[in-house]
Amino acid sequence: MVPNAADFARAVELLLAGELVGLPTETVYGLGADAANPAAVAKIFAAKGRPADHPLIVHVAGHDAVDQWAEQVPPVAWELMETFWPGPLTLILKKQAWVPDAVTGGQDTVGLRVPGHPVALELLRRFAAARPGVAAGIAAPSANRFGRISPTTAAHVAEELGDAVPLILDGGACAVGIESTIIDCSRGEPVVLRPGHISPLHLEAVLGRVPAIEISHGAPRVSGSLEAHYAPLTPLRLVAGERLLDFLNAQRHRGGKCAVISPNQPPQAGMPHVWRLLPADPVGYAHDLYAALRDMDHAGVDLIVVESLPTSADWAAVADRLRRAAAGSGGA
Repeated sequence: MVPNAADFARAVELLLAGELVGLPTETVYGLGADAANPAAVAKIFAAKGRPADHPLIVHVAGHDAVDQWAEQVPPVAWELMETFWPGPLTLILKKQAWVPDAVTGGQDTVGLRVPGHPVALELLRRFAAARPGVAAGIAAPSANRFGRISPTTAAHVAEELGDAVPLILDGGACAVGIESTIIDCSRGEPVVLRPGHISPLHLEAVLGRVPAIEISHGAPRVSGSLEAHYAPLTPLRLVAGERLLDFLNAQRHRGGKCAVISPNQPPQAGMPHVWRLLPADPVGYAHDLYAALRDMDHAGVDLIVVESLPTSADWAAVADRLRRAAAGSGGA
């Protein structure tokens, strides 16, 4: 399961040559390229079918690389790094002038993260060592077709992108399962642009307050901020728990077959639908969500039904992903 020295050497060789590498992080699997090489970055967009103005996150080996990519880094950003890196937090910072527009979507900011996965960190360290004196970072959005379900295993990456990726480093199933929290530190007071595993309550411990959340129309643009994203090809509906049984019975009477994702047991015995029981806590639910969506997308059903989640802050990241998945589902 764990890549060996030859695997890492091959990955570094491919990155230096401007090729793509699939790599595990603790959040989801990424599709990596040399972030300082615009031609290599262009291959990410081509493989994913990603809009050219959609910015990428640059993964670096440690705090000491931040000043190579960003300028005017505020003290609060350093505090967040000290607390949450390596880990599932991306910081939006003012970029150094040299950083390619291909990475930033033409904006004056760059997203930076130190991932908390040993395979990703080892690759980043080896890549940096192969380029002494040069800013070394790996641009790595999720390794899937644009707008579709993010991969949480190496097999998912192979299923999504196939021969478009010369090498996929297998680091096992991702521990977190949804993308990083993105917090903008480029405009004064830090603002959450994408919720994730690190919640506003976690951030409050550093910031002294719960940060504002701008998940739809915030500036700058960031990864995963489009209304339709993380989506299965099968249509997906969110249904409140108190309406779930009536909704499923109505679907059955129409001759429709559903796949249900819920933190609760089926409300009625002998239901004819595919039922996936997920953990009833937000961390466990997030860990299993994308794999469940992917499985249900292959279940040969007419509709994926997801029982609506609690509205509390600790469920915000999962609720965000499901809302966007519903908006983009069914090939929309």
